[in-house]
Amino acid sequence: MSAAPSLEETLPSFGVDALARLVADGDVVVLSGAGLSTDSGIPDYRGATGSLRRHTPMTYQTFTRDPRGRHRYWARSFVGWRQIRGARPNAGHRAVAALQDAGLVSGVITQNVDGLHQAAGAREVVELHGGLDRTVCLACGDVAGRAALDERLRAANPDFGPRTDEINPDGDAELPDEVLDGFVMVDCTACGSGPLKPDVVFFGETVPRDRVDTCFELVDDAGCLLVLGSSLTVMSGYRFVLRAAKAGIPVAIVNVGPTRGDAKADVRVHAPLGVVLPDLAARVSG
Repeated sequence: MSAAPSLEETLPSFGVDALARLVADGDVVVLSGAGLSTDSGIPDYRGATGSLRRHTPMTYQTFTRDPRGRHRYWARSFVGWRQIRGARPNAGHRAVAALQDAGLVSGVITQNVDGLHQAAGAREVVELHGGLDRTVCLACGDVAGRAALDERLRAANPDFGPRTDEINPDGDAELPDEVLDGFVMVDCTACGSGPLKPDVVFFGETVPRDRVDTCFELVDDAGCLLVLGSSLTVMSGYRFVLRAAKAGIPVAIVNVGPTRGDAKADVRVHAPLGVVLPDLAARVSG
């Protein structure tokens, strides 16, 4: 039986060497996508097993204008939240936090809504698309914790617990339509009647301008923009690559599979994040 390949043999060393040189210079701003969380059991949107291949995600227009669509989302999210809540940071998240602790990462922008960067110890993370751990009332604007809502939903739905293995990145589960009518949704406790929305940016919704400006400021001050696990298909994240490239700020991309930003990248590593990032942190943080 042949020996398992060493770490060096499994990585494209020339790419990781160049990546390490960039990161070692410091002032790195990380832009992370769903690919960073797949090792934590949260699926991505566009990878080989991405959920966009199987279902159409909830849009802002449907959620706000269609009460039936909103009810379906919350029924599915009530089930899916258990997996999101139980997810734990993986080696990639921990490596990003280690790089920040070493003074090499100056900012983290994430397109993910799972809170795993913070759970791994990263600080002052800008959640570009918000976070599933919060809700916002569409009527009064009150922001509350998801844990409190989950307790209320459990009380209102003691027997609603269909099992599913298909959980989407935005936290909703794939459930058959016939079980959805049995779900009871609750309203905002602050105003008593307003419909609740997870505090995330849905497809078709605009990222708040002040949040985008904060990210632009981080990129403008960066020594390097490090993209981790994002296909950069949507402009929401790709604009930061364009901003960095236009300013002459080096762009490094680590992702399995092609990305929209590959032509703008100074360094491109095609390899699993769970392998690359711990090795990178060990190289430059010692």
